[in-house]
Amino acid sequence: MTGRPRAGQACAPQTRLPRTVRYTEGPHLLVRGDCVRAMRRMEPDSVDVVVTSPPYNIGLKYRTYRDRLEEDGYLDWMVDVAREVRRVMRPDGSFFLNVAGSSAQPWLPFELMVRLRELFVLQNHITWVKSISVGTETHGHFKPVNSHRYLNRNHEHLFHLTRTGNVGLKRLDIGVPYMDKSNIVRRGHRQDRRCRGDTWFIPYETVQGKAQKFHHPGTFPVLLPQMCIRLHGKAAPVVLDPFMGTGTTLVAAVREGGQGIGIDLDTIYVNVARQRVRQAMQTQVDGAAGTDDRKL
Repeated sequence: MTGRPRAGQACAPQTRLPRTVRYTEGPHLLVRGDCVRAMRRMEPDSVDVVVTSPPYNIGLKYRTYRDRLEEDGYLDWMVDVAREVRRVMRPDGSFFLNVAGSSAQPWLPFELMVRLRELFVLQNHITWVKSISVGTETHGHFKPVNSHRYLNRNHEHLFHLTRTGNVGLKRLDIGVPYMDKSNIVRRGHRQDRRCRGDTWFIPYETVQGKAQKFHHPGTFPVLLPQMCIRLHGKAAPVVLDPFMGTGTTLVAAVREGGQGIGIDLDTIYVNVARQRVRQAMQTQVDGAAGTDDRKL
């Protein structure tokens, strides 16, 4: 596919979209197919939390998608996706959109946010810090940029979008303890917990090869969608990821007691996601908490 994608043609390089196939794993639904087409079959106002990371249009190598569209076409397509997200999301729902630019295209995430102003209010802009240097110490996994012009890119954007800008959040559910314990009594707090803020340090686990990332170029840590789900704060939420990839958001939904809905074009990624969801469900049955749970 070249140039602008057709309306509703979500991330498909081929001219014909694949047949939609639906799978269930316990209460969770996984769909192999186009995300716009699949969301159009969903009931309106049926989703509590959307956590997703679409293609960034920066040339990553996906199996079934060419991640380098003409910019206006990419933005038009993302508006189509966001319009369906808004339709299926409850009025008090939260849409957490993880996107990043590149050193050569730093404006693209902000261009997208300008386009989405007609649909959503930007309630919070969270910076996901993947690696950081503090003094002489380095934390997290650095991905070097081989350039004499650009610094290494150590963060991505996590835009929290809502319909009204007035959605209440459980900020302390992802909070951190006070360093100065005297603040608890002095400021009248009921617990040793304060707001984490809008800068989240969540490093990747170091991997030795592509197989540990399920041969997917754009995975994120399970802790990231877990924190989004927990911040929204609804018990047993319905959680949607229209760009499911290998199912990380659905794994987070399992761990947080939610019902996950995931959509992806790639059959291999969908099969990996199904296996990961089954494993996460079995872990819950066995009573063993996921590693990332304990970091919150």
